Amino acid sequence: MSYYISPRFLDKLSVHITKNFLSLPNVKAPLILGIHGRKGEGKSFQCDLVFERMGIEAVYMSAGELESPDAGDPARLIRLRYREAGEYVKVRGKMAVLLINDFDAGAGRVDQFTQYTVNTQLVHGTLMNIADNPTNVQLPGSYDSEPTQRIPIILTGNDFSTLYAPLTRDGRMDKFFWEPDRADRVGIVAGIFEVDQVAKSDIEKLVDQFPDQAIDFYGALRSRLYDEQIRRLIEDVGIDRISQRVVNSNDRPPEFRKPDFSLSHLIEVGTAMVREQKRLQELRLVEEYNQTVHNRGLGEIKIAPQPVHNGATVAEPVRVSSYNGQPSSNRLTPEIVSEVNRILGQGQRLGIEVVDARRFRTNSWNCYGMFEGDGAAAISALESCLDENQKNYVRIVGIRDRQRVIETIVHRPSH
Repeated sequence: MSYYISPRFLDKLSVHITKNFLSLPNVKAPLILGIHGRKGEGKSFQCDLVFERMGIEAVYMSAGELESPDAGDPARLIRLRYREAGEYVKVRGKMAVLLINDFDAGAGRVDQFTQYTVNTQLVHGTLMNIADNPTNVQLPGSYDSEPTQRIPIILTGNDFSTLYAPLTRDGRMDKFFWEPDRADRVGIVAGIFEVDQVAKSDIEKLVDQFPDQAIDFYGALRSRLYDEQIRRLIEDVGIDRISQRVVNSNDRPPEFRKPDFSLSHLIEVGTAMVREQKRLQELRLVEEYNQTVHNRGLGEIKIAPQPVHNGATVAEPVRVSSYNGQPSSNRLTPEIVSEVNRILGQGQRLGIEVVDARRFRTNSWNCYGMFEGDGAAAISALESCLDENQKNYVRIVGIRDRQRVIETIVHRPSH
């Protein structure tokens, strides 16, 4: 299988990396490059291809390493990996980079319920300090008078608006929004199916058939084509013996014939995958599971937290039947009003969120308001939100115990 490198991606990374290893007169280059975009578009994989093409040594970190039960460990690890990349430059005589994948997943603040720890603060502070002083990166408890090798840092993620704003300012971070255009998508998908000898015209039609799907969709589609042969292998060997046949077997590895890579079959399998995606998004079994709790709670007295006064939370008894709210105009449909009352009636918090068309593709919603108990206030706020955001997407969110149990889009802008 050959792989396609987007010319735009290659140009952005090569310029950023090379720029940080040059001494340009009176030029202060940002040390960090933030590559952001919607999920599944191959940001990390494109980085790996560029590194291989340029012969660059890469030191990797992931979002899972940005938290620890011991305060200060992630910040120390970043400094350690940065200095490790510097050693690669000295020892191997090659350019090196520090790549942190899915950075916003470990250091971003998604909403008011995201826990913001000491380590999160230290990670942001450490990267800001390194960006300001890239040749003086010390480990805690020691000091090295020799200048540190300057190493470009690359961060990948989905939504960098969730990060601490001073980190993302232009002097520290250069931003690159990765959204492959049609030519990029055709090139990448053609690379995925090249060994299968799928015609270029069929690749273009396949990409046009699923224009809203991310790049990883097509890799999963190719993998799905082998399911039928694997199922036949299990039937031939026997489900009770398949483990012995596949693992530590003295027999030759199973051989598979070439699946059907015709355009019609690819579209058929892809359509089935899209249906599964929609079923996952639309089938909310948690509503069914919580329905019995809702029915049992009708008429009972529940304790609903009230606004904080002088640092103390005041709890007052609230009857479920008092949650009902009515619209003051015909802006809301009866179904939306019923949904708002149902969420509040189950003792959940109701969140109202908005997003513009561009950020909708990256699922980067902004909180408009949060309500609990008062259905009339929630409906009034929702009406105001709809009036103010006619060109944006609007959704309501049900939250129980800091977990989102339902998300419903109530307005889509007309195109």
